Amino acid sequence: MLNILVDENMPFVDELFGEFGNIRKMSGREMTCDDLVGIDLLLVRSITQVNQELLALASQLKFVGTATIGVDHIDQDYLAERNIGWSSAPGCNAMAVAEYVISALSVLYDEELLEKTVAIVGAGNIGTRLAKKLTALGIKYFYCDPPKERAGASGDYRDLEAVTQADIISLHVPINQCGIDSTYHLVDKTFLEKLKPGTLLINSCRGDVVDNLALRQHIETTGDLKTVIDVWQNEPVIDLKLMALVDIATPHIAGYTLEGKANGTFMLYQSWCKHVGITPTKRVVDLLPTMPIDPMAIEHAIESGTINQLVQLVYDIRDDDLLCRSRGIDAKGFDNLRKQYKVRREFSALSLHSDRAKNEQRVKRLGFSIQAQKKEQAHGEIN
Repeated sequence: MLNILVDENMPFVDELFGEFGNIRKMSGREMTCDDLVGIDLLLVRSITQVNQELLALASQLKFVGTATIGVDHIDQDYLAERNIGWSSAPGCNAMAVAEYVISALSVLYDEELLEKTVAIVGAGNIGTRLAKKLTALGIKYFYCDPPKERAGASGDYRDLEAVTQADIISLHVPINQCGIDSTYHLVDKTFLEKLKPGTLLINSCRGDVVDNLALRQHIETTGDLKTVIDVWQNEPVIDLKLMALVDIATPHIAGYTLEGKANGTFMLYQSWCKHVGITPTKRVVDLLPTMPIDPMAIEHAIESGTINQLVQLVYDIRDDDLLCRSRGIDAKGFDNLRKQYKVRREFSALSLHSDRAKNEQRVKRLGFSIQAQKKEQAHGEIN
């Protein structure tokens, strides 16, 4: 039997990895080299730096899994040198982050959103999912992703100068410290000074993509920038003065849906099975509970107000903003908000029904599930 060390905030580990060995759970931020003695399999999140220092005494380690999209916390060269297999979970919470952005838009805008243009900076798993949801809502968008543009990706790609003139900017890039595609402080003082009054900036990717000091000073000086910030520099010790100024502040939970977390752990389960040459026997769908809301019937043609109601019924970002401002004001509080985060579901957990085909097509493209039953059988209604 294997010895498995796991970040305590990863769900469904027992269900997926219990058959392989003994599982020990602990805070990912508190893991040290002593904790890796005798460990065969390590499962972490982005808060754990997997490097030579952490693995100095891990003589038995065979595999590292990180339930994250980003891998900047993984020393890939060192793992290769030690012949230790590893895997990440690209795209595991992409839908969750895209829906986080949609919830923010539903709170900050109404009909006028249809007149706005969104710049999606980063056309990866999250950016492309967000684009599909914007299309379902009838909102104009374009991408900014130089590597993908150079590779010949299809779509409307524009440069960073065009981004500064968009009405809404949503950041979905990895952190690259150097090179022509560096994203460290991509949003800096110069970038901010080019923005139009009333621009909305959303950062749900990496804290270091935005120069937090420059952002605070810009808001203090101009007061004409809307901001939604989920990721911060120097987490969990964040700039409280900046938090007080932004429109929506959340504690690095944009991707924290139950589906996203389940996908992350499940993808590592699949990777481990492949690593040891066995066939996976479990399914992610079997891990998820039914949402405790009856299927809902939509009686009339869907308008923006109805869409906003549905979005906020599943996830209202203002709840997390309130918690962040009241409890995330120190390092322990910020971490605890993530550790003790509520069970949040994705749009797909809510089933809807309508006799109007256009209604069903629109909400389905947005990500909601369509209930295959007659309208009169549905218990809830949206009028």
